[in-house]
Amino acid sequence: MRSNRRVEYKSFPREIESWILLSKVLSAGFSGVNKILKELGLSKETFSAPLEKLSRISKIDREIVDFIRKKIPEINLKEDFKLIQELNIKLITFEDSFYPPNLKTIFDPPFLIYLRGELKREDEKAVALVGTRRATNYGKIVAKRLARELARAGLTVVSGMARGIDTYAHEGALEEGGRTIAVLGCGVDIVYPPENRSLMEEIIKQGAVISEFSLGTRPFARNFPRRNRIISGLSMGVVVVEAPLKSGALITADFALEQGREVFAVPGAITSPYSRGNNRLIKEGAKVVEDVSDILEELGISLVKKDETLMDYQLSFEEKAVFDGLTSSPIHIDDIVEKSGFSAAKVADILTRLQLKGIVKELPGKLFFKEV
Repeated sequence: MRSNRRVEYKSFPREIESWILLSKVLSAGFSGVNKILKELGLSKETFSAPLEKLSRISKIDREIVDFIRKKIPEINLKEDFKLIQELNIKLITFEDSFYPPNLKTIFDPPFLIYLRGELKREDEKAVALVGTRRATNYGKIVAKRLARELARAGLTVVSGMARGIDTYAHEGALEEGGRTIAVLGCGVDIVYPPENRSLMEEIIKQGAVISEFSLGTRPFARNFPRRNRIISGLSMGVVVVEAPLKSGALITADFALEQGREVFAVPGAITSPYSRGNNRLIKEGAKVVEDVSDILEELGISLVKKDETLMDYQLSFEEKAVFDGLTSSPIHIDDIVEKSGFSAAKVADILTRLQLKGIVKELPGKLFFKEV
C-alpha cells in the first residue's frame, strides 16, 4: 500500500539521474547499454551527444539513438523521486561498495539495482530455487521443503516471485525465518503476479526485492531472460525443482553454467511433462537433489547445529513433506491435507508417527503444530 504522505520533489544528484535515465533505456527494450557506458561514459552529456557519435557505437541501432536523443530529454523524474521516497526504494550502482559481490563477477552485470528491503553480506551464501509456474503438488512440496531446509542451514533463498515454484520457494524460506531475495522482471513498484502482494511485503521485511528495470516497467516477456541471469548471478548454485522442456528455469540453469555456478536438478516422474526439463538436466550432468544435503555437500557447506536434531529423527520423504507444512502456530488437519497433497487418511497416519517422535503436538479440534 502506498503512503498518502505528500513528498516534495527535489532533483536527484546528476550522477544518479544519469543512472536512472540509462535504466530507462534498458527498460524500453534496448540492449547495448554497456556499449554506451564504455564508449561515452556516464554523465548527463551522454544523452546529448552528437547524433553521429552515438551512431558510431558498435551494435547500437538507429532506434536506440532516436530514443536517447528524442525521448530521454522529455522524461520527467518527478514521479520516480516520489516513488523512491514513498516506497523506501534504494538505488545501488555497480560502483557502490555494497553492490552484491557475486553479481559483480558475471558477464553484463546490472549497472543499477532498484532495491526494496535490505541486502546483507550473508546473502553471498545463496541458492536459487526455480521452476515452472504450473507446479504440481510434488513440485510445491519439494520447493517449500528445500527452501525451509536451506534457510535452516543459514543460506539465502533466491527466486523470481513468479507463480508456482518461485512462490513456494520464497514462502518456505520465510516460514523458517530465513532470508530470501526476489528478483523481478518489472519495476520494484509493481506487484507481479498481483496475488503475491502480501508475499512481496513479507519478502521486503525479511529479505529483499530487487530489479534492474526502472520504476513503472511492466512485466514484459522480454524482461525475464535478463531477470534470470541475475537470479543465477546472485547465487552459488541453481536448483531446478520442476520444469518442462520449454521453461524459463532452464534458461536460468544455462546462465548458471555460463557464470560458473553449480546446477542441480530434482528428479521427477518420467511420465510427468513438468519434470522433463529436470530429467534432461540430470542426463547432461546436473547434480541430483534428493535432499538438502546434496546441495550443501556440493557447495562445501556444513549443516548448522539447529538442523542436526531434526535429522536425528530419520524422517521419511512423506514425513518431511507433512512436517514442512506445519509451523509453530496450530494448523487444522484439513489445511495440512491440502498442503501435502496426500489423502486425509495418510496425513492422519503420518501425524501420528510425528507425534510419537515428539516433534509434533496435537491440540483439541484437530489442530497440529511443530515442537522443534
